[in-house]
Amino acid sequence: MKMWLSMVGSHFLFISEVKIMALHNLFSSESVSEGHPDKVSDQIADAILDDCLEHDPKSRVACEVFVTTGFVLIGGEITSKHHPDYKKIAREVIRDIGYTKKEYGFSADDVEIEVKVHEQSPDIAMGVDNGGAGDQGIMFGYASDESEGYMPLPIVIAHKLVRVATNLRKEGQFKWARPDMKSQVTVDYKNRKQPRIAVILMSIQHDPDYDEKAFKSYIENEIMKPVAKSFGLNTDFQVLINPTGQFIIGGPAGDTGVTGRKIIVDTYGGAGHHGGGAFSGKDPTKVDRSATYMARYIAKNLVAAGVAKRCEIQLGYAIGYKKPVSLFVETFGTSKYTQEQLVELVQKVFPLSPKDIIKTLSLQHPTFKYHELTNYGHFGRPDLNLPWEKLDKVDEIKALLK
Repeated sequence: MKMWLSMVGSHFLFISEVKIMALHNLFSSESVSEGHPDKVSDQIADAILDDCLEHDPKSRVACEVFVTTGFVLIGGEITSKHHPDYKKIAREVIRDIGYTKKEYGFSADDVEIEVKVHEQSPDIAMGVDNGGAGDQGIMFGYASDESEGYMPLPIVIAHKLVRVATNLRKEGQFKWARPDMKSQVTVDYKNRKQPRIAVILMSIQHDPDYDEKAFKSYIENEIMKPVAKSFGLNTDFQVLINPTGQFIIGGPAGDTGVTGRKIIVDTYGGAGHHGGGAFSGKDPTKVDRSATYMARYIAKNLVAAGVAKRCEIQLGYAIGYKKPVSLFVETFGTSKYTQEQLVELVQKVFPLSPKDIIKTLSLQHPTFKYHELTNYGHFGRPDLNLPWEKLDKVDEIKALLK
């Protein structure tokens, strides 16, 4: 180890072998607020989807959004009986986020909006109309028993940090804060039964005329520490706030935003695999979205039923095919059952065709709004009654495994 370090470069010589080993116990996840430019794009795309499904549940939507300083581009393929007012929807989303001042470089009443939308390809429609998948692809679902919602701990904490900060901003309690925020949480798993927070990093956009000391003190004492305590975790973690010194220029004025660029934030913070397909702006015939929700539903119910402490499901689909071309169950050595037993169990309990997934999870007639999912993750959401978060298959799983 020491010889290897000396060969790599002199900058490694300052890192002791003990610290290198300690790093092996650390895992980090990040989250971003609704004011992050990529999330602005996601929210506009899903708000358009919501509007289409509300008026025509069979709408076919593949909406993409690009945002930058003073400009929004809405594109994609949409086939629906309803014709959305794209510009109105976009401005409402931007206003709700809090981009209402011209000085932000991106505000609801001042942005230029261009719409480039056409209908879905009839080649795709041929496969979907018969109940098949709208595209090829692989999708993953994951669950772990390390948190109440069967989610990895780092991403759950990261989401709550930006959520609390955003709520305080909107309530007027978080002085000087602007909409664009990021969090990153590092958890020490040296003792997996008693994990600890090692580092919390937050980068929060602020007004130029702010009190830096008071601003950072508020973040540490009114956001970071209360969130850590809410999980019953330690508060003696390392604190990092706006490491470059200041964060004035943010949102779409500071960085271009594009739909589907925060897929790890949307899922498990890197703790599980990801097939690569984004969710936002896609109707449920797109298996990128619907099959990923089903995979989470399967994994969560298996863990809740005591089948495993950790579980990951992979589903593979081919365009136009009604059944998955592959199904893989991984339990990371935490289950007494064989993969063959678990695959057979999943096939018995859970519907896996795109048409049946949509029906089972009520994805064309949702009780929620898709744009509500774009912030703070699509999974482990106690604030929303999401069908793929229900544990209604636990008893059936247990009965089959007796």
